[in-house]
Amino acid sequence: MNWDTVEGQWKQLKGKVREQWGKLTDDELDVVAGKRDQLAGLIQKKYGIAKDEAERQVDDFASTCSRT
Repeated sequence: MNWDTVEGQWKQLKGKVREQWGKLTDDELDVVAGKRDQLAGLIQKKYGIAKDEAERQVDDFASTCSRT
């Protein structure tokens, strides 16, 4: 699934995002509103990981969504 599709289906996918990254709050996800860069930055901050790792996780998430 490309990120434009994820962004368009954000409300439906927020639950899956919360399953993947449990430290993220609903309010934070509302602010992110499906924006890839903002989600990666939030994951980086909350989990204390490198930017490239956060971006890899976000890309992996989008790939996983396309298989379901």
